[in-house]
Amino acid sequence: MRGWWREIGGLVLPVACAGCGRGRAPLCEECRRSLYGAWPCRVLPSPEPAGLPAVYAAAPYEEGVRSVLLAHKERGALGLASPLGRALAGAVAAVAPPGARTGPLLLVPVPSARGAVAARGHDAVRRVALAAAGDLRRGGRPAQVVPVLRQRRAVADQVGLGAHQRRVNLAGALEVAGGGARLLAEGRVVLVDDLMTTGASLAEAARAVRAAVGVGTVAVGDGPGGHAPLVGAVVAASPASFEINRR
Repeated sequence: MRGWWREIGGLVLPVACAGCGRGRAPLCEECRRSLYGAWPCRVLPSPEPAGLPAVYAAAPYEEGVRSVLLAHKERGALGLASPLGRALAGAVAAVAPPGARTGPLLLVPVPSARGAVAARGHDAVRRVALAAAGDLRRGGRPAQVVPVLRQRRAVADQVGLGAHQRRVNLAGALEVAGGGARLLAEGRVVLVDDLMTTGASLAEAARAVRAAVGVGTVAVGDGPGGHAPLVGAVVAASPASFEINRR
């Protein structure tokens, strides 16, 4: 209900850019270019957590990009899901280029804590993933969101935790829901999130997926025989991650 009223308010009240605060549009052209006009590129946190798949980010987590992500995630600016989805779609396309015969792209959102989702009034990552899948389909790439990851135990708030603390906090915290492994075997799995800081969340998500489907499947083989490896894509990467393959 809270998000619904915010969207209605945006239709009748003057709207400033969520990125820079200027203008009379939800997202100005300059902030759009910052979000999906320069990258995507390969990013890698330092130190790199064990099991982290190759990850591409659409933009660096700074300035206007940070403001847009926070406005969507924490302040319920739901109309920003579309440009954020476009940015995520660019990162997905970079990490899983066309050509491999592995079926449709299966975007698997990294889940947030249930309490955080309830407090925000919406599942921000899933919403952006749905927008990205739509953008990919319009561009001719079969894609769908497969939200099969769930938390198997409570975790602490990650804010303020260092890289090691985050890994400990998340270790063994995720699992694939019953029947999810069968769904994941039907295409190319791409783990998606809105932000990568230390990489702990994506590494734990990758562990859970690998544990569920096993090595040797078409989707997440990570091994010989030409199988597509498990990969990840995010809207933004924090300064703790650095660019290693600018496109």
